[in-house]
Amino acid sequence: MVPSPDSRPPLRVAVLGCGVVGTEVVRLLTTQADDLAARVGAHLDLVGVAVRDVDVERDPVVDRALLTADGTALVEKADVVVEVMGGIEPARSLLLHAIEHGASVVTANKALLAQHGPTLYAAADEAGVDLYFEAAVAGAIPIVRPVRESLAGDHVRRVLGIVNGTTNYVLDRMTSEGLDLDQAVKEAQALGYAEADPTADVEGYDAAAKAAILASLAFHTRVSLDDVHREGITAVTADDVEWAARTGHVIKLLAIAERGEDADGTAGVLVRVHPALLPQAHPLAGVRGAFNAVFVEAESAGELMFYGRGAGGVPTASAVLGDVVSVARHRVLGGRGPVESSYADLPVLPTAVARTRYQVRLEVADRPGVLAQVAAELASRGVSIEAVRQSPSVEGAPARGDASAVAHLVITTHTAPDASLRATVDAVAGLDVVRSVVSVLRVEGI
Repeated sequence: MVPSPDSRPPLRVAVLGCGVVGTEVVRLLTTQADDLAARVGAHLDLVGVAVRDVDVERDPVVDRALLTADGTALVEKADVVVEVMGGIEPARSLLLHAIEHGASVVTANKALLAQHGPTLYAAADEAGVDLYFEAAVAGAIPIVRPVRESLAGDHVRRVLGIVNGTTNYVLDRMTSEGLDLDQAVKEAQALGYAEADPTADVEGYDAAAKAAILASLAFHTRVSLDDVHREGITAVTADDVEWAARTGHVIKLLAIAERGEDADGTAGVLVRVHPALLPQAHPLAGVRGAFNAVFVEAESAGELMFYGRGAGGVPTASAVLGDVVSVARHRVLGGRGPVESSYADLPVLPTAVARTRYQVRLEVADRPGVLAQVAAELASRGVSIEAVRQSPSVEGAPARGDASAVAHLVITTHTAPDASLRATVDAVAGLDVVRSVVSVLRVEGI
């Protein structure tokens, strides 16, 4: 039974950062104080909010008397520190300082965890305090706790996710409205889904950091941001999206973490982020707008999907407060949350050994025998064709048989190692009958 909040001294909570998420965290701590106290068994006393500039105009919910530019002094007087400032420094130093002074830590900082998670874990373990980070992956969607705790007795085989709401919105608008990439990005910026500089989203950095965290949890292996193969969506065109629909697919930016083997049969982990074609019948294909979803395949539990809002101040603050309640209850009742589990220590394998499918779009000479030449090149390299589709030259172009006539060829392969498929595409590009390789996309979710 949780003790009466009034029978215990309050727990001191410090918040680092007061942007969109930080403001909502302060709002929830303030407006839901009684409910939070009842759940924790002690009152949560907000003792300060660290910001870079105390003079900046802020939401009235943030009491200006709580603002301080001295984050170091603030964390020294806290029992629980919530970090929502982002970036590597000073967040890393402040959290390590907080842990050293005995505070439990809640963070939403995926970049920090992807680069320095083991350091933070080790410090928290040595100090005997909690490190929680549900909000670091997919916003309000509860995915960290299920993978870290609920599936701890299972054997996760694969995690496949849409973990960046901005890119999902952009690709969805390209699919539903026929927008090109730049138009969709500008629309996302106007709605507040994308930053003025959208690089972290559209180049896949944000998704890669989340993929590293999920892979570390799912496979009990330390995976850093540098271990993740990353490709963004900047090369995806409206034409790619249109052809995806013609072949029964949608394009999504996927974070994929899975078990695999290298050429010598050595077991390891593969972690990659890239745009991919998903069959329209796959559950992730229907994830629209700025929503996120993570699809987990486990040996005993089978297929699980977690879906919801992956970004925004209110959803992310909800995940943060869930962690605050958990670590605060441990302070009141005793006990610890999960510590780092890296016992498996599997090697992180290169994407070259990942087994996948390719859909390749080619411009080829529009004359008899071309498809046979292309198919022969694939066969000579051990790559088999699952499907092929050919479109004739556009209206007004030279007639078939004319030396300058061009046709559009779309080839979908069967599963093969990524390196073999890539080498095959390079070889096909060198054929005399191939004018250009228009697009190469992986096909996942089958």
